[in-house]
Amino acid sequence: MVSGVSEGGARTRRAEDVKTTWSGVRHAAKTRRRLGVSNMAAFPLLLPLLVGCVAAAVQPARHRPSCRIVDTSVVCRDLSLTSTPADLPSGVQALDLSHNQLQNLSGDTLAGHMGLRHLDLHSNKIHFIQPGLFEAMRDLKVLDLSGNRLNVFAMGKIQIGTLAAVQSLDLSNNGLYTGMSDFFLADSPSLVQLSLSGNSITKIAKNTFSGASSLRRISLRNNVILEIEDGAFDCLDGLSDLDLSRNSIACITDFNLNRLRALNLSRNSLELFQSTRSAELYHLAFLDLSENKLPNFPLLPTNNVIRHLDLSRNRVRSVDAAETKMPEMVLKHLRNLDLSYNLLTGLPQSFFRTMTSLEVLNVSNNCVALFSITDKDLLPAAKTVNLSYNSLRRLSLGEGALQALEELFVQGNDLRTLAHQTFQRLPSLNLLQLQENNLRVCPSETKNDQNPLSCVSFFSVPKLKFLYLSQNNIKSLPCRAFANTPLSLLDLSLNPGMEMHRDSLAGLEHSLVQLLLRENNISHLNADMSSLRSLKLVDLSTNHLSSLPAWNQELSIETLNLQNNSLVTLERAAMAALERSLKTLYVGDNPLSCCGNLELVRLLQHSAVVVPDIEAATCVLHQGSEPVNIEKVTPEMCRGRKKANHIIVIVAVVLLAAIASGLLVKFCKSRKEKRVRRFSA
Repeated sequence: MVSGVSEGGARTRRAEDVKTTWSGVRHAAKTRRRLGVSNMAAFPLLLPLLVGCVAAAVQPARHRPSCRIVDTSVVCRDLSLTSTPADLPSGVQALDLSHNQLQNLSGDTLAGHMGLRHLDLHSNKIHFIQPGLFEAMRDLKVLDLSGNRLNVFAMGKIQIGTLAAVQSLDLSNNGLYTGMSDFFLADSPSLVQLSLSGNSITKIAKNTFSGASSLRRISLRNNVILEIEDGAFDCLDGLSDLDLSRNSIACITDFNLNRLRALNLSRNSLELFQSTRSAELYHLAFLDLSENKLPNFPLLPTNNVIRHLDLSRNRVRSVDAAETKMPEMVLKHLRNLDLSYNLLTGLPQSFFRTMTSLEVLNVSNNCVALFSITDKDLLPAAKTVNLSYNSLRRLSLGEGALQALEELFVQGNDLRTLAHQTFQRLPSLNLLQLQENNLRVCPSETKNDQNPLSCVSFFSVPKLKFLYLSQNNIKSLPCRAFANTPLSLLDLSLNPGMEMHRDSLAGLEHSLVQLLLRENNISHLNADMSSLRSLKLVDLSTNHLSSLPAWNQELSIETLNLQNNSLVTLERAAMAALERSLKTLYVGDNPLSCCGNLELVRLLQHSAVVVPDIEAATCVLHQGSEPVNIEKVTPEMCRGRKKANHIIVIVAVVLLAAIASGLLVKFCKSRKEKRVRRFSA
């Protein structure tokens, strides 16, 4: 149940307002008697005050936002409070006083609510806390003091006392610097989770967490940490998650937190990460070293269970153990490896030798020229490989390699040739990103002995559903290029001048759902689309089409993009075939004729078809006239135009007849005059 808590206070304020108003009336009467004004003469002057008094008694006071109560939880958020409202019910267990104006925190400020389990004081102006306040709050588990001014309190070198039962403490964004956290953590035996993020701490001392030995999760994100003293975390046997991201740490040597499960060191200045040489098992599973300055692959614990390793946006040049003079890493538990945005030029197959569990490999945005997996025992569990935006000229996949691969990203490279059956060897391949290369598509009947390196075959790729071939400079798309491949999406956009065979899409009748052909400079679509019964979305935008492809009633296209073409008239038969299924139509930026597209006008004005670019969907009534928004066109405009055209035609015919008659009469007269002159005496 939700209710307000300030109704009694409102009644009290209304009574006080009435009392004040009545006092004003009596004071005015006394003044008039003192000045010798009779009561009867003063009555007209007192009447407005009396009316105001009665109105104040009847009308409610101006409503002021109140706290919300839901069971034993009270939310007094953003009410400009300087203390806890006095009229809160007893038994409150969760109290939210965030975004208010509290400055001093004491028992009086909390109005005696000592049985709280959850207290949120985020974003106030608290700069003083009564020492020992939380010692009496034996049930308090969660305390949020973030976004205050606790640096002022810490400058007084006063400890807040025992945090008897507090398990989660948030001290983030309080302007705290090195050593100040000690005044809050000196006696917190139950503390499990701590946030000190967004402060100005430069050093983690050996005794920083000595009073909070139960800590499991610590966030020191977004400070200015330059140094971590040896043994700073040794007292925390249960520490499992440590966030040191967005600091200024330059190196980690002799990393020995073997019980830690997650370590975030992203966005520091790391140039070295090195763990101790020990056979002891390290429980670290998540390691984020992204956005640092590491020149080499980190030296990880030999006996590890690392599953996620992020090394993106560093300066790693090589992962070859021979080149870097580092021992080979045993990473048999690794599932996700991110090496994107580095300076890698090669990926030796030996690097993957122990990565038998790797599922996701991201090496995008490097300088790799060759990617080769010829051994079927390498990367047996890999499902996603991202090699996009490198300098790939060769992609070599051996027979039986990458049998679990589902997604392959190789866009933005310089691939020109591939082994003929490259993708047919990948039985689990579902998505293939090949845009921004220079590949030629083979016809389905190409044999291995017919110059196999001159084109790439997409025939009979057993599970391929999503194929992206945009920006490949494809000049022609041969017959049955994708037959026996269950494509759901085919992107052939941005291949200017591409010519499609009539049967280029044959074999996709029951699978193709989305066909993208935008920006191809197509003036006429040769490919037969009439049999693509599963087709739902067609993008033909930014071409030179002057007519629509041949549709039929069996098509079920729901979204059609015809933007930015040369369409003057949309054939009635074509539009009628689409009317049954069409839901979304883009037709803007075409030189449409208003009166030549009355079927389209009717479709847009009287059907459920949505035109997202309706503002750009214009047409012209006649040559030289200003464009009209197609929604505003009416049949009367065109009928009036036809009548005007008929009148013009009639006038022109009459005028031409008159001119012809005049010329004929003139001709006859001239003949007669000649005859008379010839027979004169």
